[in-house]
Amino acid sequence: MIQEIQPHQFDNQYRPCPPDAQSYALYYEGQSTLLKKRKDGIDFPRFRDLERLNEEIYEEAVYLFTIDEERFYLVQNISRERLSEFTMENKESFRYAEPQYLAFAGITGYQLNNWYRNRKYCGRCGHKMRHDEKERMMRCDHCGNMEFPKICPAVIIGVTDGDKILMSKYAGRAYKKYALLAGFTEIGETIEETVQREVMEEVGLKVKNIRYYKSQPWSFSDTILMGFYCDLAGEEEITLDREELALAEWFRRDEIPVEPSRDSLTNEMIIKFKNGEV
Repeated sequence: MIQEIQPHQFDNQYRPCPPDAQSYALYYEGQSTLLKKRKDGIDFPRFRDLERLNEEIYEEAVYLFTIDEERFYLVQNISRERLSEFTMENKESFRYAEPQYLAFAGITGYQLNNWYRNRKYCGRCGHKMRHDEKERMMRCDHCGNMEFPKICPAVIIGVTDGDKILMSKYAGRAYKKYALLAGFTEIGETIEETVQREVMEEVGLKVKNIRYYKSQPWSFSDTILMGFYCDLAGEEEITLDREELALAEWFRRDEIPVEPSRDSLTNEMIIKFKNGEV
């Protein structure tokens, strides 16, 4: 999965310190990231690449995280060379870009950039927020409100019936490949109740024997994904929620039209079932 970058070590402990010329500078506009495409993969600009046109870049940078000994910072409102080798590329490229540890850095930085951008002003009193010195937190000095990075819990659900698994395709989304049922946890419910509710809402089925598989940070949507397998309880006839899904179908293990990819928990769960490992 995209976060499995070993032997590289990701360290998200908040240790703000000034960047140097060798530090990575992550810059975002909307859903795009400034990067360089090479034959062997991608690379991000370092401060030395941007400092000529951005005199204040060192003072205004926000510390993000470290991978191995490399420090990554968020930079905003920069001027760019018109014919620079660095170009703005959509975040979806991080699903498959190499090296994987830089792809993971890029999408994790994207999540933090969105959070910082949406927390400039206090949601309680409207005053400007400031960066806390000790924690990754935005603080309002006027009313004392404290805001921490947003992480939304969601479930990925492998509904099985013997040697069959239920797969679906989303309605109205750019992603057109087969996926498993999924949904966000609502206020006041357990994760297991989320599994039961989402299956009932999306395909009208009851499930039992809900069992946890593993989790994955998914910065494309500010989410922590939790994967579950569960068994069909009752009839297998599907009642499709067409606002959420374009289709939902049962597939036997040897019929599953999905090949392994490195990015997602969804893909790993499908391949595990396809290979008879669950």
